[in-house]
Amino acid sequence: MTTLPERQLIIELIQEAVQSGARLIKACDEAQIALRTYRRWFKAGVVQTDLRPEVVRLAPANKLSDEEQNAIIELCNQTPFVDLPPTQIVPTLMDQGVYVASESSFYRVLKKNGQLHHRGKSRAPQRNSVPSTHIANGPCEVWCWDITYCASQVRGQYFYLYMFMDIFSRKLVGYEVFEEESGAHAVTVLQRALLSEQCFNKPIILHSDNGAAMKSQILKLKLEELGVLPSYSRPRVSNDNAYAESVFRTLKYRPQWPSSGFKDLADVRQWVERFVHWYNHEHKHSKIRFVTPQQRHTGQDQQILNNRKAVLEKARNKTPSRWGGREIRNCTAVGAVMLNPDRAQRISEDELKAA
Repeated sequence: MTTLPERQLIIELIQEAVQSGARLIKACDEAQIALRTYRRWFKAGVVQTDLRPEVVRLAPANKLSDEEQNAIIELCNQTPFVDLPPTQIVPTLMDQGVYVASESSFYRVLKKNGQLHHRGKSRAPQRNSVPSTHIANGPCEVWCWDITYCASQVRGQYFYLYMFMDIFSRKLVGYEVFEEESGAHAVTVLQRALLSEQCFNKPIILHSDNGAAMKSQILKLKLEELGVLPSYSRPRVSNDNAYAESVFRTLKYRPQWPSSGFKDLADVRQWVERFVHWYNHEHKHSKIRFVTPQQRHTGQDQQILNNRKAVLEKARNKTPSRWGGREIRNCTAVGAVMLNPDRAQRISEDELKAA
C-alpha cells in the first residue's frame, strides 16, 4: 500500500514532468505506476487517500468457528495423532465416520497456533538468497574458477586441477595441477592467467564457490592487490558456478580420460595441457554458435559466422525445395554473457531469442 505522502510526491513528480513536455503515460512509466493508477489516485484535482485500511471486512460465511478450531487443535494433540500430519489425520477420521475440516484448514489452524513445525531427520525447506549476477560484454571482464580432483593410480591419492575460465568466450585462461589444495597455488595460477591475457590492473570479476582455497586469506589479499573483485556462489548451491562445473564434466567425459588414474604429477599435467589446447583451439562450443573459444576470445567469431551464413544462403538458393521455406540457422554472434541470471532476466532473454 502506498501512503498519502508517497502518493502526493509521485503525483507531483509526474505533473512536473508533464509540464516540462513529457507525455503523461511515459511519466507514469518512469514512476512505475500505470496510467489507470494515476487517474485513480488523482481525481478532481485532489490526491485520494487509500481507503483499504479503513474498510470493514466481513468474516467469510464458511469460516471455521472458534469451537471448530479448538476441536482441530485438541484432535491433533491426542495420542493417536500427535505424530501425524493433517494428510494422515483427516483420512483416518473419515474412516471413523468423523469429518471436522479439510487438510488445508488443519494446516492453517495449526500454523495460526504455532503448532506447525518441520519434523523428521531431513532438512526443512529453505529459501535461497538471490545469486550474484554479472554480465560480460567482452573478454577479460568476468572469470570463474574451481578445483577438481584427478585420481591417481594409487588408491586414495589425488591431484588437484586449478582451472580459470573467461565466461564470455569460454576460453580456459589459466590452469595448473598440484598435489595439494591451497590458496597459495590459486594465487600462482591467477597471476599467470592475468599475465598471459595482459589484463593486469583491469577490474575483472572472479567468481568461485565457497571452498577453503577460494576464501583463503592469501587469495583475498592478492585479489585486493590486483584490483580483482571476488564473487561467490550461494552456500550449498553448486550450480551457481555452472560454467566451471560444465568444463570439468567435459574434461572427465573425454574418451582419452584415463579411467584407471594418472601415474604421477607429470602425467596429469601433460594430459591437462593437451586437453586445454583442444578445448581452446579445436573444440567448437555449442553455446557460442559452434566456434572455438579462442576464435570468440579474439573476435574472429563474427567473420566466421558471416562466412557460414553466406554458404548456407548459397545452398538454399541452389536447392530451395530442401529448405521448405525455413530460415537458415542463426549465424549471429552471441552477445553479452550473463552469470547466474535471475528468473526475470532469463524470461526476457528467452523472449529476445524467440523474437
